[in-house]
Amino acid sequence: MSILKNIEYWKRGKDFLRVEYPVISGAMTWISDSRLVTAVSDAGGFGVLAAGNMPVEMFEQEIKTLQAQNVNYAANLITLAPNYLDHLNMAVEMEVPFIVFAGSFPRKNEVKKARENGAKVLCFASTESIAQRMIDYGTDALILEGSEAGGHIGHVSTVVLLQQVLFKFPGIPIFVAGGIATGKMMAHLFLMGASGVQMGTIFAMAEESPAHQEFKNRFKKARAREAFATPQYDSALPVVAVRALKNKGTREFGQLQLDLLQKMKEGALSRVEAQFEVEKFWIGALRKAVQDGDVDFGSLMAGQSVGLINEIKPVKKIIQDLVRDAELEVEKVKKLLA
Repeated sequence: MSILKNIEYWKRGKDFLRVEYPVISGAMTWISDSRLVTAVSDAGGFGVLAAGNMPVEMFEQEIKTLQAQNVNYAANLITLAPNYLDHLNMAVEMEVPFIVFAGSFPRKNEVKKARENGAKVLCFASTESIAQRMIDYGTDALILEGSEAGGHIGHVSTVVLLQQVLFKFPGIPIFVAGGIATGKMMAHLFLMGASGVQMGTIFAMAEESPAHQEFKNRFKKARAREAFATPQYDSALPVVAVRALKNKGTREFGQLQLDLLQKMKEGALSRVEAQFEVEKFWIGALRKAVQDGDVDFGSLMAGQSVGLINEIKPVKKIIQDLVRDAELEVEKVKKLLA
């Protein structure tokens, strides 16, 4: 893909991730396992292993599997998960090459710990101030994720974040996520300064994705507007918004918040304990949907890009199509500018 190779930011992303294509398969709990990560790597992209709330022994085995196959990858660690610190220690001990901090924001000493042990660190930036803080903490790269994304999200759209973050921090590789599902969009992001893109929903629907067939079928039929963000009922219980397809499980989450708020009011639960209960709910509900195919009560975490994806394809074909369409779009832009 000669014309893409001529784009400075495309090359920057390739060199940073050490891949053929700077296309990241975003971490999705119960979906982004070693099989999907390997498939993405084999296709020239960059796979991210989702630690989620995985038992530490299972996390260790997944890392060993990737190491045995000499896969270049990242481990995504959820800072709100009960096993978070154990996951971080394990990732550092086993010399995971890239670590992505997600869910909330890591402490400075946690970023330092990862980097001192040889890992490249990526942190999410959902606002300009957070981007600056993560840079001050020492992150090697940023993932700018707009609210259109699936799963845990911030409150600002990708279009605004491009202007707040991408254009203001040219000195660090920035990977853009949220609402991306086409090579055409990829091309324009690279031309604007992105070092790469991250996509989740499109890879959740890949043939190699371990997600239940009913889960994938529901995604195929979904419209963009069905993927909505969960509300926070009370500032006493801060919750990270989660974007998912609306179903009966969504209503269960609303009731959970009300129950937790009442327990906090009674002194039966601390705020931190309540937040862990929220995280446990999503991990369990997602597992119900992904592994059991319960599309009514399970959590169908999806970005609004779900409305742009209507077929299930092998990972290799997904990446080939994205890169081909990006190449065609850059050629088109070149002719327009000429």
